[in-house]
Amino acid sequence: MRFLPILLFLLLPALAHAFDGLVVSVTDGDTLIVTDAARQRHTIRLLGIDAPEKYQAFGQQSHTSLSAITFNRNVEVIGSKRDPQGRLIARVMVADPNCNMPECLKIHDAGLVQLMSGMAWQRQQYVNEQTPQEREAYAAAEFNAKIRRLGLWSDVNPVPPWLWRR
Repeated sequence: MRFLPILLFLLLPALAHAFDGLVVSVTDGDTLIVTDAARQRHTIRLLGIDAPEKYQAFGQQSHTSLSAITFNRNVEVIGSKRDPQGRLIARVMVADPNCNMPECLKIHDAGLVQLMSGMAWQRQQYVNEQTPQEREAYAAAEFNAKIRRLGLWSDVNPVPPWLWRR
């Protein structure tokens, strides 16, 4: 009985929901819709980021950026939790855009790419859902975009979406 907590800890990563699918719609800079092999639609909220809202400064640019990365592309979705709106909170991995073969490895994290290009903030609410390496990479990506004044960081005083929504 005393090994049950250790066993549960070891099994938690295996409980993550993972599937391949096609991105059929991009809602905004951090949300997309993926259709799986059974033609079931999944609304995905990218883990670890929060992008500007549609009518917020850089909202449309963030949407366009995520569309360029993912729309009509095969992706791997990795996640296990849902937000209050029922969206799956997940990492979305996509192949290099220069690879046109079906067997291309999905090596690019769409959320990380959004941060690197200055199209989102690191979302602290779900930071504990990421591995320490992912948290560190996301923080570094946001920091580098900020010091290079990329995307929303080119604004004098960018307003995070969680404040803008209020």
